[in-house]
Amino acid sequence: MPMPEYFEDFEVGATQKFGEYRVTREEILEFAAKYDPQSFHLSDEAAAKTLFGSLCASGWHTCAMLMSMIVENMQSAGPSGNSGALGSPGIDEVRWTKPVFPGDTLRVESTILDKKPSRSRPEIGTIYMQNKVYNQNDELVMSNKPMVMYRRRNPAGQ
Repeated sequence: MPMPEYFEDFEVGATQKFGEYRVTREEILEFAAKYDPQSFHLSDEAAAKTLFGSLCASGWHTCAMLMSMIVENMQSAGPSGNSGALGSPGIDEVRWTKPVFPGDTLRVESTILDKKPSRSRPEIGTIYMQNKVYNQNDELVMSNKPMVMYRRRNPAGQ
């Protein structure tokens, strides 16, 4: 089921499952070298000496992989193929609960927690979500709670 296009189409409590992202060693190394050059993201030998036990993805890389799956899902939204998403004012409670390793395949479960129309801008509303990222063993590897602004179908709210 694609992501809804308009604020009014979101239902509090609804959960959507989507995504399939295969994590590669090369991508872990490339991301880490550029954005998070800690030894356990760059070296098998160094990672073996840490609590991770082997090379693993940066948590920020996991966030980027989540975003990739979200955008791919949003692009499949609605009959027009467009998403009504207008950006995000922030994300709460980012948690990395399990390392992501080369060869893992990630997927997303996104639940709508709340929705509020804007008081100052009637053409938009904010959706409050909880995203959970799981690996191929159905183990939770990451979660967050984004707020996403969406277009309203009827800006007058009628």
